[in-house]
Amino acid sequence: MVRGLFVALVVFLAATFPATWLLMLFLGNVGMELSYWATLPLGILVSALLAGSSSGAGQ
Repeated sequence: MVRGLFVALVVFLAATFPATWLLMLFLGNVGMELSYWATLPLGILVSALLAGSSSGAGQ
């Protein structure tokens, strides 16, 4: 059980990393120096939005 939760956490962080990293780059260029952990909640929302819009479930 613990091993499964750990694997799920690692997969979750790997799946949200691209969106979070791109948000860090964008917000850094704007002048907001935020860390990975500060932008992670917004990265999760962006990842979910992209996954939902590209799933094609609304057709």
